[in-house]
Amino acid sequence: MTNLLHDSSWLDFEKMHVWHPYAPMEGALHSYPVKHARGVQLTLEDGRALIDGMSSWWSAIHGYNHPVLNRAASEQLDKMAHVMFGGLTHRPAAELAARLVRLTPEPLERVFLCDSGSVSVEVAIKMAIQYWQAQGHASKQRLLTIRRGYHGDTCGAMAACDPDTGMHHIFNRVLAKHFFAEAPTVVNDAEWQDSEIAGFRELIEVHHTEIAAVILEPIVQGAGGMRFYAPEYLRQVRALCDAHEVLLIADEIATGFGRTGTLFACEQAGIVPDIMCLGKALTGGYMTLAAVLTTAEISRTISTRTPHAFMHGPTFMANPLACAVANASIDLLLDSPWQERIAAMSGAFARQLAPCRDWQGVTDVRIKGGIGVVELERPVNMARITERFVDKGVWIRPFGKLVYVMPPYIISAPDLDTLLTALTESVAEELAAG
Repeated sequence: MTNLLHDSSWLDFEKMHVWHPYAPMEGALHSYPVKHARGVQLTLEDGRALIDGMSSWWSAIHGYNHPVLNRAASEQLDKMAHVMFGGLTHRPAAELAARLVRLTPEPLERVFLCDSGSVSVEVAIKMAIQYWQAQGHASKQRLLTIRRGYHGDTCGAMAACDPDTGMHHIFNRVLAKHFFAEAPTVVNDAEWQDSEIAGFRELIEVHHTEIAAVILEPIVQGAGGMRFYAPEYLRQVRALCDAHEVLLIADEIATGFGRTGTLFACEQAGIVPDIMCLGKALTGGYMTLAAVLTTAEISRTISTRTPHAFMHGPTFMANPLACAVANASIDLLLDSPWQERIAAMSGAFARQLAPCRDWQGVTDVRIKGGIGVVELERPVNMARITERFVDKGVWIRPFGKLVYVMPPYIISAPDLDTLLTALTESVAEELAAG
């Protein structure tokens, strides 16, 4: 392959022409060029090595350049990288569906494979609306959710994100209007009070004839604020959905595949959604792929009523290469001591992050499974604190007031210690700088 850009100038071109997420094109934040990655280590073009604390936005749970996943990709590449899923099929997709049906609770047994987490949320929303449409309930077109949630960056997903504190408020006038209950504040069942669900209950009781589905991130609200809430809230939501003929969509894109300490966060509440969205760690961070699981009753209703098909069809749906890697990633996870690794990670967070609660300028420290969060009183200086992290040999990507880590599951105790020491030192330096 011919390189169009010289080694000495490609970064200058990249800075001028390539847009990065949640960043301006003009006067953009500095981006650190990665030359290669292996295990939990990112190696920059200048030779510096960084311990990855983000799992590439929570997806690379096995680390990078894993021989098992490399082999799965290589073997599939020799057969076919892609083939359209309309009118054709292939074994990697069937194998992946079999794994997902086996891992998720009954009665989730129908699988729609799509491109990304945001698209899976779009699919789930359309699935819920089409289900009620097929039953003659055309008025059920809206969603009910809770504030501080995040479900993705496409229009349907954005409409279900917090309209005031979320990242998409500038688009509010063009997005669908949904119902938002206050987010729960109780983090464990022992402190549960009925007032936690009162606002949600009122909305679903009054508006259930308009509501197709409730959509929630179970137990952990991710990019909307890295907040945790009590499993009892989810149980109450499930009961209210059942009582008022409303579907429940569980957005497990960030929480699925072990991050919270159970394979899926819904397990901690002992509930089963009607529709479940999966993504991120599905392929171990190798390929973009997501999945939506639902019940036979929902799929049968959609398939046997006009227009006799679910109206969604991504070009790269069920990409064989992504499906093959996802199969290998799931097997790799299940064959590993992932629960012990998550527990060890959580213990390290408790030892090294919890003391930050007593610091002036820190409002909270939150720990859930393989997630560690330090919330500050004021937003961090992104460029300054990122440079500190890199100088200390770690990669951590804060947002707003939140400095958090979700490392690969395979991180060693010494590397985790280095990562958390760098986090606490950098936070202390940031607070001192004002």
